[in-house]
Parts: sequence; structure tokens; C-alpha cells
Amino acid sequence: MKSKRATPRNGMRQEYDFDYSTAVRGKYYRRLMTEGTNIVVLEPDVARVFRSSAAVNDALRSLLQVSEATRRLTTRSSGRPRGRRRVTR
Repeated sequence: MKSKRATPRNGMRQEYDFDYSTAVRGKYYRRLMTEGTNIVVLEPDVARVFRSSAAVNDALRSLLQVSEATRRLTTRSSGRPRGRRRVTR
């Protein structure tokens, strides 16, 4: 009969033990900022409302449609103050 190997106290196998003294902070940060990323972290209260990525995408698409519709309704200011026009007679 084979004897069981003793597992370490912390429950991790030896191959999963990582030496954090050799870790580099922010190693891939610059590359992520230049290439971009497609991962978004939701706050817990928002994640409770949107259960899937499809639900989040649907909500964002509807928000984009509303913003497009309202953007056409407003005009951009010319930057000049509005005042009374002179009436020439």
C-alpha cells in the first residue's frame, strides 16, 4: 500500500510556490496602455444589476443611441454672448 505524501501546511504544492522577491511591479503596464485592453472591472453594486457582459453591452448601446438622438437636438454655442440686436431704421 502506498503512503500519502504530506501536503504543506499552507495547502499549496511546491510547484505553485512563487518567490515574490523577484517580481517586478508594473511590468506590463506600459504595454497595456499603448495596446489597449478590453477588460473592464465593474463596481460590486453595478455587477449585481448586470449579470452578464451581454447585459452590459445592451445597456451601453442603448445609452449611445440616446446620446446620439439628443446630440442632434442641441446646437453648439458660437462663444459670443447673446445680446439685443440693433434695429436700424
